[in-house]
Amino acid sequence: MSESSEFTFPPATGIGSMPGGDAREAAKTVTGSFEDFPFLAELPARGPGADMIGRTAGMLVELYARVEPSGWRIGDRPGRDTKRARSWLGEDLDALEEFTQGYEGDLKVQAVGPWTLAAALELKNGEAALSDPGACRDLTASLTEGLRLHLAEVRRRIPGARLVLQLDEPSLTAVLRGQVRTASGYRTHRAVDRQLVEAALRDVVGVHDDGPVVVHSCAPDVPFALLRRAGVAAVAFDFSLLTERDDDVIGEAVEAGTRLFAGVVPGTDGPLSDPAGSVMGVRTLWRRLGLRPGLLAQAVTVTPACGLAGASPAYARQALAHCVRAARSLADNPE
Repeated sequence: MSESSEFTFPPATGIGSMPGGDAREAAKTVTGSFEDFPFLAELPARGPGADMIGRTAGMLVELYARVEPSGWRIGDRPGRDTKRARSWLGEDLDALEEFTQGYEGDLKVQAVGPWTLAAALELKNGEAALSDPGACRDLTASLTEGLRLHLAEVRRRIPGARLVLQLDEPSLTAVLRGQVRTASGYRTHRAVDRQLVEAALRDVVGVHDDGPVVVHSCAPDVPFALLRRAGVAAVAFDFSLLTERDDDVIGEAVEAGTRLFAGVVPGTDGPLSDPAGSVMGVRTLWRRLGLRPGLLAQAVTVTPACGLAGASPAYARQALAHCVRAARSLADNPE
């Protein structure tokens, strides 16, 4: 979608991954925590195929991947690993469908974006797909078609939902800067041209032409302006990694109508501050940028800093509930 400002998002949601391996328990927690913005939980603890890369590799069309000792490698035909990834995704969809009967509202689904996928998936020679521009194009086309089918399946199962597509791109900054290591580990792949990066993202974003797309990265220096040009409606990031150097790009993004998914709640077990304390940094940023306090609730969705796969189940439940309370604090007391 090109115009991000036409979307309003609920005040809080999660990022994607949850602890444990019980799909029903995860779906119950997520739908119970976020009455107006649940998401399709990912459970990487189940093993290869439930991890972020394997799950998205299972969605690809006419491209298949299998697990090698070094990671996921593109192969010629669907094997056991592809079947397992698709089976777990089906199980997660079954569980979500069960807990969203009659649901009407926003619902988020996540997949790995084209550049993190290209940095993670290996070609037959063991090098990342990122090393081959033709392979990157094929991967983007396959991902686009796979996401089209996935979104259609979710719509069929939960017809009342407005789908929000989240693309996970933790490697995006490394791809732009030429920091992705080669198989030997001694060199790095050359930086990919920014226009190529933007064009591929625009293609994938375009698959969801009737709803908003969020790009999530919990790496430093998220390229806000590039993502905005690619048609992204919202950017999800780890708020603790922002520096004052980011002020200008954040201010421009907000003024252009880009929603900020501010990751302010830690993703691993630890003491949680009071809800107002969790969003104090967001209020401080707002004052520094000279933005209207009343704009805060319209511009910010509160999330954990990253996925919760590394948390205990008890902490994950607490963290999600804390996001809701922190968002309420932001709306009630924007000053």
